[in-house]
Amino acid sequence: MSKLEDFIKNEGIAFPGKTYVEELLMPVFNDQRDYLFDVMFDIHRAHVIMLAEQKIIREDEAKVMLEGINKVAKTEIASLAYQPQFEDLFFMMEAKIGEEIGAELAGKIHIGRSRNDMGIAMYRLVLRGHLLSLLKSSYQLSEALLMQSERHTETYITGYTHTQPAQPTTLGHYFLAIYDVLQRDITRLWSAYETVNQSSLGAAALTTTGFPISRNRTCELLGFDKLIENSYDSIAGADYLLETSTALMTCMVNTGRWIQDFLQHVTREFGTFYVADPYVQCSSIMPQKRNPVSIEHSRSIASSAYGDALAAMNMVHNTPFGDIVDTEDDLQPHLYRAFNNANRVMKLMYAVIATLNVNDEHTKKMAAKSSITITELADTLSRDYGISFRKAHSIASHISKRTIKEQKELYDWEIDEINTMIKEFVEVSLSEEEWKKIISPEYFVEIRSIQGGPSPKEVKRMIGERKQTLLRQLEEYELTVDKLNNRRKQLLEYSF
Repeated sequence: MSKLEDFIKNEGIAFPGKTYVEELLMPVFNDQRDYLFDVMFDIHRAHVIMLAEQKIIREDEAKVMLEGINKVAKTEIASLAYQPQFEDLFFMMEAKIGEEIGAELAGKIHIGRSRNDMGIAMYRLVLRGHLLSLLKSSYQLSEALLMQSERHTETYITGYTHTQPAQPTTLGHYFLAIYDVLQRDITRLWSAYETVNQSSLGAAALTTTGFPISRNRTCELLGFDKLIENSYDSIAGADYLLETSTALMTCMVNTGRWIQDFLQHVTREFGTFYVADPYVQCSSIMPQKRNPVSIEHSRSIASSAYGDALAAMNMVHNTPFGDIVDTEDDLQPHLYRAFNNANRVMKLMYAVIATLNVNDEHTKKMAAKSSITITELADTLSRDYGISFRKAHSIASHISKRTIKEQKELYDWEIDEINTMIKEFVEVSLSEEEWKKIISPEYFVEIRSIQGGPSPKEVKRMIGERKQTLLRQLEEYELTVDKLNNRRKQLLEYSF
């Protein structure tokens, strides 16, 4: 027997072939079992309730249907395994409901709907839950960032541009910048939530149904905010996947950037941050080491989340505008994994930031080095002595180059030496007090009190406003979650 003949014999001559089962039907079944089981039964419940209220089926039939649905819904999920007589989990559960209430009655549950509108609704319900979970952990991280911002409004650090020491700022100013980026990520996640939390039910296969169903009622029962009105759009639209993916990707890229900063700040050479003991590991042979593995893993996991979200986007690209498997069972797990990993990142970094210690004496000392207050010399000459900023900048540049060449810091110069260098350009003499202010990180930061600047007073103002806004957002989040929980409770407790 040839290899091909042996293969064909092993595969079988009827659908589904052995390879199709092992490489497609079984993995898809497992994903459906692990992710879609509960929402599938919620949709069954809502649809039966609607059918009865619309007088499409009798109430006594609906009562028996709900009893059967609720009984089968208690099946131990882990006990379910693919069986070749069923195409997928949906048909297996329909058969199990039929065993409880009879095949004829179980068949009526599917009146006025299709696997198409039902499948899209299931995906949206699951993604809704993932979005809310990520929002929760993002808000938790937000609280930690605000706490550390408030704690460090007068912790002076070196700010960097192009990876080089640039100007003094404060750690509170820096943490608040990260916080603000995260809030925009949260806004994008809420926008994705609004797009996702819309009902496709009632669109059926594509063109709705001839039965007098109520699309609005199933929408209400399942806690969707509104209908996707056009039935073709309900089935064909995939932008809810794209918006979710882009919100996730943007969040993870933004998060990965400041995580990379953290890995620099925890090095012995930088010495800015001290990660708490529960989140570091010791080397197997170098006992002096405190490896910041919690941050390292977070960076890696963020990249993984980004990759899965990008895979979902790529799977939608250039697909036909209609019902198609590319946007369904093969795609959805990528997003579920992306959400799970994004949540891991947020929770890990919350733990790190909430317990973070800062070497503020060291950061203050470093903020006085590398000539990073020299901008204030140019500002002082321009602001207080009427010198053009370009000329003032040239003077500051000359002094900073001399400082570097002679391997000094600005505070190493005597005021007479500074004035001598200034007089090479203009007839100006600074006082000792003026020079002390110019080389002071504290003064540099304090005088930059323009809106959004690092001045402790300005940072405290921003923190105060953001704390109030965050409080309102948390209240709105809790209201959304409570509303959905109450809707589901009502759905589960509905009786005729």
